[in-house]
Amino acid sequence: MTRTSWHADPLSWGNGPRIFEAFLEPTCPYSVRAFNKLDALLDQAGRDKITINIRLQSQPWHMYSGVLVRCIIAASTLQGGKETAKKVMAAIARHPEEFEFDHHAGGANMDVTPNQIIERLENYSGVKLKDAFAIPNLDREIKWHCKYARQNGIHVSPTFMIDGLVQADMSSGDEVGAWVQKLLGS
Repeated sequence: MTRTSWHADPLSWGNGPRIFEAFLEPTCPYSVRAFNKLDALLDQAGRDKITINIRLQSQPWHMYSGVLVRCIIAASTLQGGKETAKKVMAAIARHPEEFEFDHHAGGANMDVTPNQIIERLENYSGVKLKDAFAIPNLDREIKWHCKYARQNGIHVSPTFMIDGLVQADMSSGDEVGAWVQKLLGS
């Protein structure tokens, strides 16, 4: 049975005045590297000094990107909200080969259906996603992420913004300390 009433929990952590936004595609190896640094960034910079917002940046060359982004948003509607969504993102990050195509165009996942992708993600994350995935109008939240990125001139992942300004000199390869320096200047 599909739910008609739902709320997508914002993918936001911390409560500080400096806003760090990470535009991430779930299977992109550079986005995965950035995602894996976000907890350390929050710890090092201080939850009372920064707020981290994950913005999902679906990209068509990552063939199952749309399905996985919808799974993450669906997870944010479940008990645990953003923490459940984070658990799903972490499962994708730990098993990217299970959700990506070889060279974006071939390999074992060529014969995998969207339902099989969802089942795999349920198995790896421990989160039951199918009912939430089917929520009518869940795409409005997905479209918001897409529109927000486009309004800010963001087309690739990962891209980072601080207080609404794109940081072209920030990279997923940077050390967390460099991110803290950029955010807090100390």
